[in-house]
Amino acid sequence: MNIVTLGIDLAKNIFALHGVDNQGHAVLIKPRVAKDQLLSIVANLPPCLIGMEACTGAHHWARVFSQHGHTVRLMAPKFVAPYRMSGKRGKNDAADAAAICEAVTRPNMRFVPVKDTHQQALLSIHRTRQGFVEERTACYNRLRGLIAEFGVVLPQKVERLRREIDLHLDTLPDLARCCVLDLLTHADAFDERITAYDALIQRAAKQDDRSLRLMQIPGIGYITASALVASLGNGHDFESGRQLAAWVGLVPGQYSSGGKPRLGRITKAGDAYLRSLLVMGARAVMVSVGDKQDRFSCWVRSLVERRGYWKAAIAIAAKNLRLVWAALKYGDDFKLYSKAV
Repeated sequence: MNIVTLGIDLAKNIFALHGVDNQGHAVLIKPRVAKDQLLSIVANLPPCLIGMEACTGAHHWARVFSQHGHTVRLMAPKFVAPYRMSGKRGKNDAADAAAICEAVTRPNMRFVPVKDTHQQALLSIHRTRQGFVEERTACYNRLRGLIAEFGVVLPQKVERLRREIDLHLDTLPDLARCCVLDLLTHADAFDERITAYDALIQRAAKQDDRSLRLMQIPGIGYITASALVASLGNGHDFESGRQLAAWVGLVPGQYSSGGKPRLGRITKAGDAYLRSLLVMGARAVMVSVGDKQDRFSCWVRSLVERRGYWKAAIAIAAKNLRLVWAALKYGDDFKLYSKAV
């Protein structure tokens, strides 16, 4: 069986396989493959190009298949969908596998970097911490909505909310006061867990030379540096910093036609978590420049004056991401490029 390209539609227990030869003819079609059979089937195939969608378990299977000599490429599901529709097939596992098999061979296809176990372990810390942050925010929002029913409206800032709510507890009914106290205790538990995860991330960042190098860039702290290293590795999957910025979604969308360029809002493609960290770091840079007269501070102030606050924040975030790519690609030689900051 001369399989050159293999598309695999991933799932939890049942997988679909679609393999083609060098002429593009389908030579392997398996619409239902059990999880315990998948590895044996793929391991017995000659080395080939394997395409999969970047979903749950994709990085694990990519590492496993690579150990058997295969070349594995992961793609965002939204880039695969047009190839399924182009064949006018219905939405099913077999059609998905065939679309993946076709999409992975496209020369302009953008791929997701395959992460190793250490990178995924770091990202699990970030995802868990971010989940706690979101739950804490939901807890405070629930509390604000509850006390607003009794005419108590407090500032959105958490510090002021915690400080001023004690003045209104006596005005609440007993049952409502019990709920408020439980919500505050619940939020305190989230604070403790978030602090613990912050310490884990900071320790991991200080032990990684790449993270220490990234923290030299203004606007990138230990949380952002750790998340970038966990997501990008050494940055070898990107040809330039511009390509990396496009992958994260920090470049404007194009709506050009008839030779007239039209640029819109940023695409917001890629990882929203990375993008939010970079933008928050850029906002911190804008606050910190003050009256500094160095070249970078003057550039930031002029950028804000020319383009406005939010466009400047996006521009700084995109610039930082290009510097991140240079730092990861050139390693210790990054000092030659950091002067551009």
